[in-house]
Amino acid sequence: MASAQAATARTGAKASANEVLLSVQGVSKQFSGVMALNDVSLDVRPGEILGLLGENGAGKSTLLKILSGVQPPSSGRITFDGHDFAPASPEESKRLGIVTIYQELSLIPTLTVAENIFIGRAPVNALGLVNWRRMIEDSRQIIARVGLSVDPRTPVSALSVAEQQLVEIARALSLESRLIIMDEPTSALTEAEVQRLLSIMDKLRKDGVAIMFVTHRLEEASFICDRMTVLRDGRLAGHLDREDGKPVEIPRIIEKMVGRAASELYARPGDRHAPGETVLSVRGLRTARDPEAPHAIVLEGVDLDLRAGEILGVAGLVGSGRTELARAIFGADSIAAGTITLNGKPISPQSPADAIELGIGLVPEDRKHQAIFAELAILTNFSVAALGRFSNGFGFMAERRERESLAEYRKMLSIRMASPEQAIEGLSGGNQQKVILARWLARDPKVLIVDEPTRGVDVGAKAEVHQILSQLAERGIAVMVISSELPEVLAVSDRIVTMRRGRITGEMPARDATEENLMELMALDRQKHAP
Repeated sequence: MASAQAATARTGAKASANEVLLSVQGVSKQFSGVMALNDVSLDVRPGEILGLLGENGAGKSTLLKILSGVQPPSSGRITFDGHDFAPASPEESKRLGIVTIYQELSLIPTLTVAENIFIGRAPVNALGLVNWRRMIEDSRQIIARVGLSVDPRTPVSALSVAEQQLVEIARALSLESRLIIMDEPTSALTEAEVQRLLSIMDKLRKDGVAIMFVTHRLEEASFICDRMTVLRDGRLAGHLDREDGKPVEIPRIIEKMVGRAASELYARPGDRHAPGETVLSVRGLRTARDPEAPHAIVLEGVDLDLRAGEILGVAGLVGSGRTELARAIFGADSIAAGTITLNGKPISPQSPADAIELGIGLVPEDRKHQAIFAELAILTNFSVAALGRFSNGFGFMAERRERESLAEYRKMLSIRMASPEQAIEGLSGGNQQKVILARWLARDPKVLIVDEPTRGVDVGAKAEVHQILSQLAERGIAVMVISSELPEVLAVSDRIVTMRRGRITGEMPARDATEENLMELMALDRQKHAP
């Protein structure tokens, strides 16, 4: 990694300090009297990677929309390659040399790789018909630049998320883009896929392509970016440069983003009361292998206990079986063998509805597709798991009770929203997560499983979510937290278990755990328990 970082510093130095490709000067954007972007300035140089960082609501998305031609600024000046830049549409922005690749990919799954790359501008022959041979050959050359070795005639639906991401980059290169804006490109990728994408970004930088990299993953930003621009509350919080070729230290980034020291974000919980009796007990839990998915992870005899008022952290690498464990307990996946007891009584949930009635809740890792109803109101998303409790007994909702309950949790969890009628998709990731937690609090569960509690949540909201989890435990709820971030597992947990290949490989009190000994238990095929 160190050698790669040194290479990153060297390649970044190629861009002239005086040469500016994109210049944003004093740009502001106002919506109905609300200032979303206020006097922001930055520049991007040819052949460099500029990180654009900030919490949700900091103004990053607004700036991206302006640069992409989706909306004009209210004031300020933008120049690109020395000329005034004011695109009237995304297509004009692309034509001028700026392409934005959003977190939600814009490919058409039923079309081939070649068709997606050249959509709307396919090469034609003298008769005006699509020149398929040329399009496929041109596509083959372009995807080779991004290290994608697939047949250009392959449907995009047959590609992995990481491969689709590379097709998006290939399409941007086919447009001869001078600046590629990447909005959270690594959010759905595995660690190996992330490393591959970062390598492609480094290659593009060496080819003179400028990249604006928007991400919540600060380790990646520190590793790959030549410089960083940080926004906070719609304003410019500052710029961060590498010093002597060394990556910008993450605590410096966090402090710029949130205005307070990084140590406050991953602080261990204070002394809580001792956990109570065992609420949930799992013994010999196994799941069946699906013949149609032979490589899927199955549980191989999992044993664990979860006590009232404690937070049990579950750590493991991708493919360790963490999410599969959560789904099995929640009744989403069938159990082949083993037992689950709740408050000493055997249970066998056949569906999530069964688990919910028994007092078990699950906040899934994929918030967008498995937890929220994006276009529905916050109020509806809040009460959907507890309709019986908000019913007047005659099949109608007791709306006043429903609203009063939401107002209570809105205050308790500091949920920032305009009104209960606002569509939940309009909230930041952190506030969406708070609404989901409030949903389960309204049911007063005995057990709450939270899978990746701060995925897609900005660094400032992380501390708030961690505090909420601690509050849930204080109420006597047995909480299981699954996280890919070891600092997060260490920060929130009272006790930690590690998993590998569908098995428990270790267990220890959080006070005795370190990232090093947890990683050893997660990565090695042997079991170890703290005395």
